[in-house]
Amino acid sequence: MIIGVGIDVAEIDRFEQSLERTPGLAERLFLPGELHLPSGARRGSASLAARFAAKEAVAKALGAPGGLHWSDAEVVTEDSGQPRLVVRGTVAARAEQLGVRVFHISLSHDAGVASAVVIAEG
Repeated sequence: MIIGVGIDVAEIDRFEQSLERTPGLAERLFLPGELHLPSGARRGSASLAARFAAKEAVAKALGAPGGLHWSDAEVVTEDSGQPRLVVRGTVAARAEQLGVRVFHISLSHDAGVASAVVIAEG
């Protein structure tokens, strides 16, 4: 049963400007594994914008309650390249409250826009 669906978009250039303008913002929004590729190189703006959109989409799928922490929703990449959502803390508690058993996530970026869709399934 679908409990919630969330979608969000982020303009990549605008998101990149926000990161440049606000020192430490990236570290407040993302965990180290989200910021860096397995090689240690930093992820590009498009990838980070898609991950940010995913965090917003998760909140929407959970009914957009206040008090969710950015670091409690992490987008990891499987060896296959497929994104997967890992939740903990405030996000996991809300998901449990709603009966969410699994999240499905899709990320995309093209034409200067990053997007994410999250489906919360019970």
